[in-house]
Parts: sequence; C-alpha cells; structure tokens
Amino acid sequence: MTTTTLALRRTMPLLRFPLLMWGAFSLEAVGMATYFLRDDFSAAARYYLYITHLSPLWFVPDAFGFMCLFLFIYRCIIQNRSILAVVVLLWIFLSLGIGYLFLGNVTAFASAFKMILPVFIGFSFCDADTAAYKKLLLLMSILFYVSIFGVILSAYWKAPWVNYTYEAFGVKRQAGRLWWAGSEQRLSGFCEDSTVVSLFILVAYVMTSIRKNVWWCLFFGGAAFYALKLTTSKTTMGVLAMYLIALLVIRAMPEKMRFPTLRMLAVSSYLSILVPIFLILVFGGTSVGAKDFLFSLVDRINNSWQKPFIFLSQLMPVGYITGCGVGCFNYPMNQFSNLTSYWVPVDNFYLVTFLMFGVPFVAFMFFVIRATLLTTDIYKLSLTFVMNIFSITVADYGPASGLLLMSFIFSDVFSRRASFVFQGGKSNRRYALHANPPAQDAPALGGAVPRLSGSG
Repeated sequence: MTTTTLALRRTMPLLRFPLLMWGAFSLEAVGMATYFLRDDFSAAARYYLYITHLSPLWFVPDAFGFMCLFLFIYRCIIQNRSILAVVVLLWIFLSLGIGYLFLGNVTAFASAFKMILPVFIGFSFCDADTAAYKKLLLLMSILFYVSIFGVILSAYWKAPWVNYTYEAFGVKRQAGRLWWAGSEQRLSGFCEDSTVVSLFILVAYVMTSIRKNVWWCLFFGGAAFYALKLTTSKTTMGVLAMYLIALLVIRAMPEKMRFPTLRMLAVSSYLSILVPIFLILVFGGTSVGAKDFLFSLVDRINNSWQKPFIFLSQLMPVGYITGCGVGCFNYPMNQFSNLTSYWVPVDNFYLVTFLMFGVPFVAFMFFVIRATLLTTDIYKLSLTFVMNIFSITVADYGPASGLLLMSFIFSDVFSRRASFVFQGGKSNRRYALHANPPAQDAPALGGAVPRLSGSG
C-alpha cells in the first residue's frame, strides 16, 4: 500500500465532514433526531430555554432542515436525476410565493418557509435502508420509553411548564397547555400537547417493535395503550390497535407471505385519503351533543373538512387548481396573517396539503403510491400504514415531526429505482416483490433486523 493511498484513507473522514458527511455522518439522521428530541420534549424545552435566555437554540432543528434542502438537491436531483424532484422543488418555492401573496406579509412567509423545511429531511432518506440507522433507531426506542414515563408522571406531578406563558415573535404562547376532554385531563408528559406525545408513542412503538419479538410487542403495546388512554387520544389508540392486529396476523403467516402482505397493507392505506369525502357525503349535516363520543369526528365532518373550501372559493377561487400557497389554512395563517378570521383547523393531512399545493399535489401522490409498490424498506412501509390512518383526523404540520414523518414515508418517490422506472426504465420484478437483501430474513412488522454496518 503506497504512502499516497494511506494518506487519502486518513483524510477521507475529514473530507467528508464539510461535504455533509454523505456516508459517515448522515446529516438526515441527525436532522431527524433534533426534530424528534425538540418536539417530544417541546414543553420542557420551551420552558427551560426561555428562562435561561437560550431560546434561539429552539431553532437548531430548522437549521438542519435548511441544510437538508441542499442534501435533497444533491441526492435526489443531481445523483438520482429525478425529474419529479426538480418539479416538486420548483412547486414548493412557487407555492411559497403564492402563500406570500395570499397571507399578505413577510412574517407569515417566514413562518411558512420554516414550516416546510422538515420535508427536505424526510425526502433525503430517498435511497435509505432505515435498518442501517442504528443510532436513530436506538433513539426512537428511548423516546418510546421516556414518552410513556412522561405521560404517567404528569398524572401525579404538575410540571413547572404547565400553563407557563411566554412570547415569541409577538405571539403569546403556553409552553404546556392543560387540556380537558369532558371530565378527563389530557395528559401530555414533556410535550406541549397530548396529540404530540401520542404521535411519538405510536411512531416510536412501531419503529421499535419491528426489531422485537411478539411478547415484547404485546407487553409494551399494552403499556402504550395505557399511556394513550391517559392522553385521551382516541385516534391514536385506534391506529395502535390496528397496527397490533396487523403485526400479529403477519407474524402468523409463512415467511414468504409476510413482506408482500406488509406492502399490500401500506399501499391499501392510501385509500384513507378518500375517508373524509365518504364521511362528508354520508354523515354531513349530522349533529350530536358536545359530550357525545363522536362529537370531535362530527365536528370535523361539518366544519374542519368543509369550511376551508368554502372560504377558499371566496378568497381565491383559482386556489382549487394552484392551491393557496404554503401556510394557508395552517398555523402561519392563524398566527401571522390578517386572514385569521377565515382560519379553520383542517384536521386531515391530505386535505390541508391539497389546499396549499392544489392539483399538482394530486399528481405527486399518484407517483408516491406507485413508488410504494417498489419500496423494500419495512420501516417505511410500516410507518406508511400507520401514518396514513393516523392522518385521517390529524393535519401533521404541528409538530414539525409529523410533517417530517410524512415526507419520510414519501421519500422513495425520489429514489434511484423509482426515478429509473418513472423516466422510462423497466422495473426488475425481483426488486418489486421482495424486501431489501439486508432485511430479507426479518419478519415484516416485527422480528430481529440484522445489524448493518451503516450510518445513523
């Protein structure tokens, strides 16, 4: 081995650091970790950062989101030569411009830009095998246990951040809000909101259960149910129940049937996009009492899912085609726009995203569903099944981790394999039907995933 070769090998790690560490550093994994840590401990983080005058540290994850914009360009556009990635990037920036015109001020535009940054972290996982991100998966396991502990702890201890008021960008907020559902308190652990902590319990459980045996899944599935009951999140409890049933059914199947079944469930879960339309047609106009078990669902049917489209026809009729821009009918519109009186919480990810991006988002989802048929990552497929059902009644834009997770499950639409197929290549049936070679011996929706020498 020559002296030159040895010198190159010694300096490669240093060379990779300024280049965003494509293999050794995994910028996208660090970015995802910072968002997850901030959002899962959002109430505690807000409180302690504010009282110690370190509030700017709250925006560290957003800095990683901005860096991953360039990582997305490098990986998906330059390396994978994805025409779809070019179109999506251009439409996002065009929609930011439309949103600026719609919302009417620079502050709302800045908030909308900050809101959309997590998608670039999720999209940067386009060619990733999630099983290789060992440190990230370890973090998810830790967040699962800590989130459950936090919810149970908050039942017996009033944290200092509960009802603590602070001001950010001229808007008064509470680090931890005390919510009630009927006569039950909605516990949120270390988070600002019970829906946020319930999302982390659900997602962390899914990502951890894939590597665990059935007994672990059943025991800690029960613990997760108990914690979710304390948050009073009926949606999340229902999704967790469906996931557990799917997990047990798939585990009982012959080995060769497990992965195709998981992929079928993931693809089929996109039918949930049609659920709001079906419910509006069947149950629109129905009224129930405020204390009724189905009150929140009926309120979504009659108000949350319909009124934004009525207001859009009044404010910007062309928005049915182009969308009303990033931030409309989302928190930038509610907090920083003069159109606050028209704001309605759109509790469905696909509806609020259509409102912002218009018909091009429908075309994008066509390619996403096609890409799911090519996906071989059992983590992405499992989360696709879970997040699509969860998103029926949740917008996923607050916290930012929700949007990051949705972009993560969409990311394979920009993969090298999908780009090749979409741009005229022929799919290899061997790849279309089976899992990644590293995960081939791992049972879908659970079991031991081989330890890989990857990043994370």
